[in-house]
Amino acid sequence: MTQVAAIAAVLTLTLTLAGPAPAAAQANTGTAPAAAPQDLDPDLRPVPAEPDFTLGALPTTLRLAARKGVFHMTHRFTRPVNEGSFGDFMSDFFGLDSSSRVGLEVRYGLRPGTQAALHRTNDRTIQFSAQHEFLVQTVERPFTLHGLLTIEGRNNFGLSDEIALPDADVFSSAIGVVLSHRIGTRGAVYLQPIIVINSNVDPAFAAEPGHSALLGLAGRYRLSRAGRAYVFAEFVPRVAGFDQGVHHFSFGIEERIGQHVFQFNVSNSLGTTMAQLARGGPDNNDWFIGFNLTRKFY
Repeated sequence: MTQVAAIAAVLTLTLTLAGPAPAAAQANTGTAPAAAPQDLDPDLRPVPAEPDFTLGALPTTLRLAARKGVFHMTHRFTRPVNEGSFGDFMSDFFGLDSSSRVGLEVRYGLRPGTQAALHRTNDRTIQFSAQHEFLVQTVERPFTLHGLLTIEGRNNFGLSDEIALPDADVFSSAIGVVLSHRIGTRGAVYLQPIIVINSNVDPAFAAEPGHSALLGLAGRYRLSRAGRAYVFAEFVPRVAGFDQGVHHFSFGIEERIGQHVFQFNVSNSLGTTMAQLARGGPDNNDWFIGFNLTRKFY
């Protein structure tokens, strides 16, 4: 019975993300053709300045169409690029032979301007996030403003019994805003002040502050006016509170192909959730290669 319920849940989710079946074409009766979906809902149109809902790990202000879904994957190879000689790096097939930190995410448009996401990484961290648009960039207002809320739990959101962790060491949450300014159709810059509650869960740092204040700084730029290739960079310093490890920094190049965005990135940490970003990367100046993949289902 449990397997039947699980299969039914998967089918229900699939049908929900797929949306209603398209109506049959109208007969040629001389009536005006029906408007295209992107004409009825502007959120269905591609946005050249913001091709994706994230940069490397930070969110953007790209709106998700209501009742539509997105799949997103993050992948970070755990072998540092700067470990050993270049020959060692080649022997490890440029790091691809190493283990990896993988994140899988499903994002859904709850209503116009509001989206929610479920993100799980293979270290058993699960993050739920919600984002809502409060202000839109106009001629008079040079920025867009989104509110951001997240809650995440280690050890499969505290549901796994294999690893015994105190409740205080399991859950973290974040609240912040995402400010963006689009530069025409060429790209966007971002400012993201975020507070992470309970970012310090390592007993080795029990004497340190328990929370972190982050200030995300990021940008994305399209390489040509009519092209589909972009470069991006993001920097997430901890400006107050718990501050162990190096400040997260990531940069890379990406390509938008239809409903897909493929990204190659280099970063000094493996984090893709807010608490992971707050904990920073290793202090020994390691750098890791990785990639992101996003697929829109509309």
